[in-house]
Amino acid sequence: MEMEAQTMEETEKAGAIIKNKVADPSEVEVVNGVSWQCPVYVKRMPPCRSECPSSEDIRGYLTYIGQAETFDREHEESVDEAWHILTDKKPFPAVHGRNCPHPCEDGCNRQHKDSSVAINNMERYIGDHGLKRGLKFKKITDKTRDQKVAIIGAGPSGLSCAFQMARRGYPVTVFESAEKPGGMLRYGIPSYRLPEDILDAEIQNIIDLGVELKCGVKIGEDVSFEQLKSDYDVVYVAVGAQKGSNMKIEGEDSGKVLSGVDFLRRINMGETVNVGKKVMVVGGGNTAIDAARVSRRLGAEVTILYRRTRNEMPAIAHEIDESEKEGIKLEILGAPVAIKEDGGSLAVTCIKMELGEKDSSGRARPEPVEGSEYTVEVDTVIAAVGQQPDLTGMDEIANEWGWIDDAATRKTGVDGVYAGGDVVNLDIATTAVGHGRRAAQVMDAHLNNAEVKDIPRVRPIKHDELRLDYYDEAPRNNETELPAAERIKGFDEVNQALPMEAAIAEAKRCMSCGLCFFCDQCRVYCPMEAIERDKKRPVGQMMFTDYTKCVGCHICAQVCPSGYIEMGMGL
Repeated sequence: MEMEAQTMEETEKAGAIIKNKVADPSEVEVVNGVSWQCPVYVKRMPPCRSECPSSEDIRGYLTYIGQAETFDREHEESVDEAWHILTDKKPFPAVHGRNCPHPCEDGCNRQHKDSSVAINNMERYIGDHGLKRGLKFKKITDKTRDQKVAIIGAGPSGLSCAFQMARRGYPVTVFESAEKPGGMLRYGIPSYRLPEDILDAEIQNIIDLGVELKCGVKIGEDVSFEQLKSDYDVVYVAVGAQKGSNMKIEGEDSGKVLSGVDFLRRINMGETVNVGKKVMVVGGGNTAIDAARVSRRLGAEVTILYRRTRNEMPAIAHEIDESEKEGIKLEILGAPVAIKEDGGSLAVTCIKMELGEKDSSGRARPEPVEGSEYTVEVDTVIAAVGQQPDLTGMDEIANEWGWIDDAATRKTGVDGVYAGGDVVNLDIATTAVGHGRRAAQVMDAHLNNAEVKDIPRVRPIKHDELRLDYYDEAPRNNETELPAAERIKGFDEVNQALPMEAAIAEAKRCMSCGLCFFCDQCRVYCPMEAIERDKKRPVGQMMFTDYTKCVGCHICAQVCPSGYIEMGMGL
């Protein structure tokens, strides 16, 4: 639980003072109906961090930049430290700053004032800064361990685990079946969203920790799973889910019907793929949107066919918006039922759908409308209706559906074998990174015969616990984008990073929910002058109370904008 009082010594001192001050409970002073209490400084969980699957210290790195002037720090120095704060949890700030759907921003309390802090934009800014400065990761220990770690899969989850285990001093070997590392970051995300050189640079930073990378090695074929378990003390399986699912309709075995994941992989490997003049993409996830936008850049007229409505589409909302700006047509409540080759094109028979009761995913179940069939002529169909893992040769850890059962401890049913990422459940890359970090914690504990502590769920501080009126209105600083007409001509990166001035302004928009940001309100309004400040104390914890002067009037807690001060220590 992320809660810290001033110091143990100060807390004990406060308790002694209170007992001496109010010896008889009948003499407890009452102020506005509340018994006499002292202010306690409590570090609360901000909602941005609570919503982040990687548990980034978002408040920490934003306020470190935003408070640079207060502490007479140069901007460059502040962003250096912000990079180290961020990369304690995630080794891909420049990568994820470009492609994460930023669930953290959905939790941001600032949205109840004007708009959420542009956390994703800031992550990219910090990540790019780190690459330009050549910053290197900090190790957790300088010890060199004897136990060896094997990781299967060099995607975001596998590399996250490798990063965290190498920081702990373990010799780590990563086995990757593809020619290059990155997994779906490399083979599933187009270069207009994630340039290859950015991905290469952040992966190299992980390798520089001493991680050994073996590409072109498929476990179960080139090396047996049994051999791997024998040669290494622990194994982390993070093979992802890179096989496209079938639509299960007549005619989908045509050579002109492509899998979304295979199509994107071929494009990202530099292959020339002729999709013709008209393309239908089936599906509503991120793979479908990426496949559609790539096809548009190849010169095709593109339609996305999705069986539910736009509100149910699992793709990133912003990416859907951008696809429409690029001239891609979204056809909702429709599904293909058969495909037939007709000369040089495909005749796709579709049927209209209507939404019924909710299914296990919580979304309304699409049901076909009888007699509503219609036919569409296209040159290529790209099916992006789902993905599956390939656990060939590792059958002992696969369940009956070919996946690995998810577990909060990241343990599988086989001793010493752990798993995470898309192989347990399709999700965003940031979730996969979080799995890798948690697996490293559990594996480290296992190798040291230590107990793994459960991570308690802490209630984040809410907007109604803040003084929103204290904060000034401040416009959100968004990244600029290439015009749609220009970007569909090629694969140049669409979004341009925030300039320095905008990044500083955006960092200052963080309200430091649940932690002091040196606004000085408590000290200014304290009638007893009991509160002092000390910049030498930890960031966010510079204020402290002299309890020999405090009379428990509650004013400091009432004027604190960020909800950092609570009244406690009462009898």
